Parts: sequence; structure tokens; C-alpha cells
Amino acid sequence: MFYGAEETMTENTNIARIKIRFSITDLGEAEGELARFLAPRSIDAILRKLPFEGRTTLWKEEVYFEIPVKLGLEKPKSKVEEGTIAFWPIGSAFCIFFGQSQPYSPVTILGKITKNLELFKQIKNSNVIKVELFV
Repeated sequence: MFYGAEETMTENTNIARIKIRFSITDLGEAEGELARFLAPRSIDAILRKLPFEGRTTLWKEEVYFEIPVKLGLEKPKSKVEEGTIAFWPIGSAFCIFFGQSQPYSPVTILGKITKNLELFKQIKNSNVIKVELFV
């Protein structure tokens, strides 16, 4: 019986944390992880639309770009940590906070960047960024 419980735990862990890849034209790739427990409704809606791409915009130490998802806030936060991946409903935007800046208005926290956060510091306005599942 213990073996079955352990197996279920492993399956749930894989489902609870979803790895994604960011491909940024002329700059390279970064990796992130979406944590379903942070915003299950929002993450499910975003996963259904992957892969997607957009043109970046900078605001302070944040990169954001519009994605094909329309949602309200889920567990809204006004403060984030460096490396946070979030959704900003006002702009229907995916946001990556690469520095100490805070959101313009509340966001839904989705996860974090796990590899190459420094890449986002090199992004300029209108870079093309693609987000896809990372297997």
C-alpha cells in the first residue's frame, strides 16, 4: 500500500509543477516552472494556449508581453520576488520580474524562472519571445 501512495505522490508532483521554456530571438533560452497550487485556474487556461509568442515590453525591471488568454485575478499579489513569472490581467500579459521592481497593479503569480534569469536583463522592447512546454 505504501508503494501505491508514493507513486501517486510522484505523479501529483509532476502535474503540480510544469516546466516551460522561453526562447528569445537573438538572445537564447531560459527555463521556468509554473506551480499549479499558486493559481490553478489561471495556469490551466494558460497551458491550453501553449505554445504562444509575443513582442516584449519593458517596465522597470520587468518584461511583459500579451498572450491569448483573458482572465481576472486569481490570488492577487502586489509584491513579487525577483524571478517571478506572473499574469497581469489588465494587459492580458505574461510577466517576468528580473529585478527588484514591483508590478504596476496586482498580478496573479504563476511560478518562477529556474534557469538563465539574467537573459531577461538583455531584452529590449519588441524582442520576440516564445513560451512552450519543456519536456
